Amino acid sequence: MKCKIEKSNVSGQITCPPNKSYTHRAIFLASLAGGNSKVNNVLFSEDTKATIEACKKFGAEIEQENTSINVKNPIKTDTDVPEINAENSGTTIRIASGIASLFSKEITLTGDESLQKRPMQPLLDALESIGAKCISTDGKPPIKITGKVSGGDVTIPGSFSSQFISALLICAPLTEKGINLAIEGNLVSKPYLDATIATMRKFGVSVQTLIPYKRYNVSPQVYNPSSFDVPIDFSSLAILLSAAVLNGNDFSIKGNIGNLPQGDEVFIDILEQLGVNVIINEKEIKIKAPEKLNGGRFDLSNSPDLLPPLAILALKTEKPIEVVNVKHARLKETDRIAILSRELVKIGIKVQENEDGLILESSNNLQPAELDSENDHRLFMVFCIAGMYVGDCTVTDPESVSVSYPNFIEEMNNCGAKIQRL
Repeated sequence: MKCKIEKSNVSGQITCPPNKSYTHRAIFLASLAGGNSKVNNVLFSEDTKATIEACKKFGAEIEQENTSINVKNPIKTDTDVPEINAENSGTTIRIASGIASLFSKEITLTGDESLQKRPMQPLLDALESIGAKCISTDGKPPIKITGKVSGGDVTIPGSFSSQFISALLICAPLTEKGINLAIEGNLVSKPYLDATIATMRKFGVSVQTLIPYKRYNVSPQVYNPSSFDVPIDFSSLAILLSAAVLNGNDFSIKGNIGNLPQGDEVFIDILEQLGVNVIINEKEIKIKAPEKLNGGRFDLSNSPDLLPPLAILALKTEKPIEVVNVKHARLKETDRIAILSRELVKIGIKVQENEDGLILESSNNLQPAELDSENDHRLFMVFCIAGMYVGDCTVTDPESVSVSYPNFIEEMNNCGAKIQRL
């Protein structure tokens, strides 16, 4: 399927979706806690539904109530577990793999075609070092995991994904010995690890930080029932803010930012460096953008999901935007560096692709094009926003937004966008 995008502006107010990363973490931890737990302001998307189904297969009893879920009974590590299908969700399969290592019986975990290309070997090696048996296809799903891990000393590289470290920390308190975790090299996406630790704290488990982003200790503990409120999603907010900068006309974004750590909050600083005035209050966020944006050099090592919304802002800059230290964006749902480089050239942006990022520069020769998002939800959304700026574009794979922002097209159209499914 494709969408036709006409030149258009957005106005009025739109509500930012709940945070996907915190929704994943809260559902997993509520399912590991005994007694009754509640997760409020849940993002119900294909990715988070995969996490809910994984927890149900692990044995948790979960009920939906409007925008909340109630977890009445926790995961039971002595039960037989049917095959877990994480669909397209990397977070789901990685955290679920850690939890699977707490079971003594073999558990199979798999996903869709895209997920079966994503690396798992560093996590599998770490789990095997503390007692699990792991079988995979060249270090990728489908995988089979047999526990029970006992805990102890674990070393894992930090250069692939912080999700591996999150998976280990989440299962650590439920091991016999706890886990002493050492991270080799430079950890990417550090704020996502902070998010995991903050969520664990909400469910009564403490993580001892020995050296930030290098060494952690988690002693044997028990997760306690809790009520958890999911904040807005700064990854989605960044996409909406890019729409406001390129196509906004008195356009505001509704949502409570909250006080939990989110690495993609740095997008506010990036916009200000580009010359955008960002106005934030308790209920909404608005921007005032100049006619032309500044350029700049931006290190996205801790916030790779910001690459797509930042890249399209090159449509409106006077100087180049250079993005560095985001090589791990090649390991997302797609190789986002390569696809952004290939597709943005079509609409007239000058692009230099580097191994770890992009250099993007506006031109006076913007032109309509067909943009292939390769079924990547974030690329689809930013290509639509770019298409609204350029006009007369088509973008492939609108169904991909079900992963993180199911109502994106309808809500944008309600604000004046002209996005038509073909």
